[in-house]
Amino acid sequence: MVKTKSLAILVLLGVMGSLVVIYYFPSDTNKVKRRFALLAQWASKDPDEKALATAQKLKKIGALFDEKNRLQVPSQEISGTFSREEIVAFAARIRLAFSQLHIKFYDIIVTFPKEKKVQVTLTARLTGKWPSGENVDETRELICTLNKVEDEWLFSEFEVVEVLKK
Repeated sequence: MVKTKSLAILVLLGVMGSLVVIYYFPSDTNKVKRRFALLAQWASKDPDEKALATAQKLKKIGALFDEKNRLQVPSQEISGTFSREEIVAFAARIRLAFSQLHIKFYDIIVTFPKEKKVQVTLTARLTGKWPSGENVDETRELICTLNKVEDEWLFSEFEVVEVLKK
């Protein structure tokens, strides 16, 4: 009985220790995934969001991006390199156009083609409402690149992958 209790305590301590290590010392893959979770959280907008909350979210969004960022969205005829400030202004315009907005990222696949650079392939889903009350539900495949700058993964490229339709 005492042996079983001791073994159970050792297993429990081992599991707890592993969780602490994973939480406080996450892998680069988990750090990158966390950046997408933050982007989704801060880009989303609730219908009753106040101006101060909007300003705080936009500031936080800016902190996720590198100094220069390449965007390629063929369906919107957007292609080019933009500064962090231009990205924040772009995010502000998008958020302003919606009365409600939620972004979620799925099927995140992280690869490391070079040191301090990661490429992420994922599915993004945007749901929301226009001020007119009309619903929006869009899903796109993205290829994103993040650069490691001073131990932080920063977004540097977003490309919307055009999928053929039948």
